[in-house]
Amino acid sequence: MNTLRRPAHIAFFNIPADGHLNPNLAFAAELVRRGHRVSFSIDEGHAPQVRATGATPVVYDTTFPRPERGERYPIRDVVAMSSLFLEEAIAVLPQQRAAFGADRPDLVLHDYAALSAQVLAHEWGVPAVRLSPTRVSSRTYERDLAPFYASVAGDERWLAYRRRFRRWLDDAGIGMSVDEFLYVGLAAHCVVTIPQQFQADAAELRADHTFVGPVLREQDHQGAWTPPADGRPVLLIAFGTIAPEVPAVQQVYFECLEAFAGSPWHVVMGVGRGLGPEVFGEVPGNVELLAEVPQLQVLARADAFVTHAGMGSVMEAIHHAVPMVAVPMGFDQMENARVIERLGIGSRVPFEGVTGEEIREAADRVGKDPEIRRSLLALREDVRRAGGARTAADTVERLLAGTAAGRPQPAGGAEDHPTA
Repeated sequence: MNTLRRPAHIAFFNIPADGHLNPNLAFAAELVRRGHRVSFSIDEGHAPQVRATGATPVVYDTTFPRPERGERYPIRDVVAMSSLFLEEAIAVLPQQRAAFGADRPDLVLHDYAALSAQVLAHEWGVPAVRLSPTRVSSRTYERDLAPFYASVAGDERWLAYRRRFRRWLDDAGIGMSVDEFLYVGLAAHCVVTIPQQFQADAAELRADHTFVGPVLREQDHQGAWTPPADGRPVLLIAFGTIAPEVPAVQQVYFECLEAFAGSPWHVVMGVGRGLGPEVFGEVPGNVELLAEVPQLQVLARADAFVTHAGMGSVMEAIHHAVPMVAVPMGFDQMENARVIERLGIGSRVPFEGVTGEEIREAADRVGKDPEIRRSLLALREDVRRAGGARTAADTVERLLAGTAAGRPQPAGGAEDHPTA
């Protein structure tokens, strides 16, 4: 439903991480299809994916680690990861300010981790929509975070990070607290690209949240993948784009090579760009090692998926109704794995100390379980009704229509909000 009479200039702001970027590519493509001019602030490495949607990349220099240079994400250090996002925002803000200086958008759409976008929307006086590829913060976030804050109360690195964040907000003229900025934000609305079944308190959220379900776009920027000619069942083992750089994850690859050698599976294993094939020595004939996996292509033919349970990967598995073995390592992955078990769409295996044999046993089990398959098919049909990119674009156009009319207008509607 198009409620906007004129095309608008809409600007996306993202961080250079596939799990955050991928849902917004299909969203951008839908807005372009509807006639809007879409600018997309992103790093050079992801610009080709943006161009493929019809949007215009507005490129910045990122401070994020670059695996091709041997740099690693500190994924097991919460303080270091938090600081990484802040330093990125501080570095890219002046670049984005200059790039959009003479071409300000009518609306800002920003990933929740793209902190600089909130500052720009505040400076420009334009409405903003927060985009979340995972669960949104509960109203009880202060209470929920209390144990963590107690654990870092004496950590000087944490205190320095918080002081730097406070100064940055003060310089931007934003008076809200650091926690309000991070967990509530300045946006008029929040579009959440997951099914409401993954948000425990979805019924308690206000109408300024719209759950649209998975928003997927075929990864046509990646190389083609050819299914096995012998008709073997396909198993995908992939732990995202960051985790492969972690030594403990690399050990799991070696475990799996041994465990799945000679098995009935054709195993496609994503090992990241940091490991060359020579590291693995002789690879079993039924195992295919890829630096980058065209994940949607493989999942379209897969019979099971061993995953770190990152939300993007989970959504893609649901889209293709592929049973999952969740091996979570941190962040939202832990809760995602619990939800996978609760919904009956896979099983969960703890990462710490996991062996290849344990992973093979779990993969064999979920790949043959008819109840898991039935649960996945039912869930897939349910989440498709949420509308994906179409509902996300409708939501944005309602917000723009209300802004153009000079009056507040809710972005959500009864047809696309799960709690209405």
